[in-house]
Amino acid sequence: MTAVEAPAGVWERVIGQPAVVAELRAAVADPAAMTHAWLFTGPPGSGRSVAARAFAAALQCPDGGCGHCHACHTALAGTHADVKIIVPDGLSIGAKEAREMVVGASRAPSQGRWQIVLVEDADRMTEQAANAVLKMIEEPPARTVMMLCVPSLHPDDVMVTIRSRCRLVSLRTPPVDAVADVLLRRDGVDPALAAWAAAASGGHVGRARRLARDEAARLSRKAVLDIPLSLVSLSACLDAAEELVGSAKEETEAATSALDSAETEAMKASLGVGARGPGIAASRGGAGALKELEKKQKSRATRIGRDSLDRALVDLAAFYRDALVLAATGDQASTLNHPDRRADAAELARRLGAEGALRRIDAILACREALEQNVKPQIALEALTVALRLPAA
Repeated sequence: MTAVEAPAGVWERVIGQPAVVAELRAAVADPAAMTHAWLFTGPPGSGRSVAARAFAAALQCPDGGCGHCHACHTALAGTHADVKIIVPDGLSIGAKEAREMVVGASRAPSQGRWQIVLVEDADRMTEQAANAVLKMIEEPPARTVMMLCVPSLHPDDVMVTIRSRCRLVSLRTPPVDAVADVLLRRDGVDPALAAWAAAASGGHVGRARRLARDEAARLSRKAVLDIPLSLVSLSACLDAAEELVGSAKEETEAATSALDSAETEAMKASLGVGARGPGIAASRGGAGALKELEKKQKSRATRIGRDSLDRALVDLAAFYRDALVLAATGDQASTLNHPDRRADAAELARRLGAEGALRRIDAILACREALEQNVKPQIALEALTVALRLPAA
């Protein structure tokens, strides 16, 4: 099997990870190779949660992941009665949600072979939530499997005690040709556009698909990569920061406005708010429930905004990395993160040099950390763009 050929069944979704697929298939086929707790790690876009969902489907499938049966379809879609998928849409996974997760995992399977709990972005668990999950992993119920997905094995991402009790599955960034092949076969993308999107995404399958299918995503990326060479004055720096923050706000509003309204109306209806007629009364505690929903929606909006800014910062860091490589090697570098912007990266390398590019990468990483520590985006981005300002010619 070549690097771009996908395994059959549910494993077809796992792109460019032949060693991981072989390990998971072996665990499905051989009970002796199975364990109750798994930790999926890998860089963004490597397919951690995709691999975990495929594994969950294969464990429930009578044929080990055929991809066609009811168990496979429902497990992959997140509707299987014995596969609970936790996808945090806010800033964190709290203790209450974790305790509910543990209670659900303690039940015996009702339809499938296993009771499976899959947590995407498990690095967002609070300390109290992680402790609740740790207790379950230390005393696992029979026929229960816990799958945790985190971006790395950094101590801050997941508790050491949890890591030590899980079987580790390490994914890598998929090869560019494998990503391009998926866009061609699965999405029917034009070959040239598929190759460009795969290269421009750095092997991030989801990002490659957005770039290939969404003109707005391509324009957004272009706007971000236009910033470094535009930072010639203080006003240009402040304008760039304003543009980045404004773009994140627009994306957040587009993603949340309709969803928030629908959720609020649905909850009001369930609580009987505004109802009229004999025997109809609003549920007690309705105000508290609505306040809790509003808090959840605000947390989700904050996370969407941060994720939008983080994608822009990752693109910028990769662009300055290209400049660093070109400054250090001349024009000999064959592989760049943004190959379609080689000329701009070369100009940046000429004006900054290797040391200047490296300092700016450090500034971007510091900005990402500041955003995670709740520094106001406008302040963090203004400080960053000033640090990225080009030296006087």
